[in-house]
Amino acid sequence: MVVGNYGSGKTEVAVNLALQLAKSGKSVSIADLDIVNPYFRCREARQQMEDHGIRVVVPPAAYTWADLPIIVPEIKGMLQPGPDQISLFDVGGDDAGAKLLSSLFEALGDSPYELWQVINSRRPFTDTPAGCLQMRNQIEQASRLKVTGLAVNTHLMDETTPAVILEGVEVARQVSNEGGIPIRFVAAMEELAEAPELGQLDLTILQLGRYMLQPWIQKRENKRIPEAKAVPIGKP
Repeated sequence: MVVGNYGSGKTEVAVNLALQLAKSGKSVSIADLDIVNPYFRCREARQQMEDHGIRVVVPPAAYTWADLPIIVPEIKGMLQPGPDQISLFDVGGDDAGAKLLSSLFEALGDSPYELWQVINSRRPFTDTPAGCLQMRNQIEQASRLKVTGLAVNTHLMDETTPAVILEGVEVARQVSNEGGIPIRFVAAMEELAEAPELGQLDLTILQLGRYMLQPWIQKRENKRIPEAKAVPIGKP
């Protein structure tokens, strides 16, 4: 389950995870549970994901652009994946979006899960360790689930540099130390992922392709799935 406040880039992270897991041979399903932001939802990359064999679960067509907590039966079925199957949930921003997860709390039962908080330290409310921890508390209270890992995705869109990413890593390390939450990976656009500065990190680097684009830009893009140094799944 991937959560994060508005502007964290959690949908880009979720889509890239789905594509790279599928490329590695996993059977992947992804559910679009974003009821907060009517734009840049993972359903916008539905065709690209389905082209790679990913099952994309979204609300019925009549409610595609509705900001409503619509839980279709397929979503609850995704809570019990079989061997070599991965279920991803792209959850709406901050605690308002995470509240939707509380409706799955009973169905989840004792099943193991991962709930990753995406952190972009260049966004309001998560620009300090204290802000990130407060956001985590709000997400946990709303969802009734515990955050199990951090996904560092500090960026400034096209103005991102390795220094900006490293700044976010430092904030995440403080959050990890203070909150007892491990860092699962650091996300970086593929043109930055091989930067020498990032190569010195003792953390997994998840290379990102850009899929969350305006439609008129997306048509001009020739998409390919970037290689990841490692795909972080499960607890290390």
